Amino acid sequence: MIRTMIQLTEEQVKTLKVLAKARKTSVAKLVRESVAQYIVVAPRELTREEKRRRALEFVKQIKAGKFKTHDIEGKTDVAKNHDKYLAEIYGTWEKSS
Repeated sequence: MIRTMIQLTEEQVKTLKVLAKARKTSVAKLVRESVAQYIVVAPRELTREEKRRRALEFVKQIKAGKFKTHDIEGKTDVAKNHDKYLAEIYGTWEKSS
């Protein structure tokens, strides 16, 4: 084991001492157990390959039609008709040829 120093609040120390006494163990052991539990459940950073694999899977799902993109009004052609929609909001619109 490696000795390390940590800083806890007074309330944390008081609670740990009460727990340690009730369980007939040391505060150090409770801290080690807590750290071990945290390591198991803590979110971990995805590797570059995992991120790549997830992105490619998402693209496949989009191509397969599992996701239909739309704006907040439900329009699905915003990329093609953005000029038209902006003109509707801000003023006149002239169709380009």
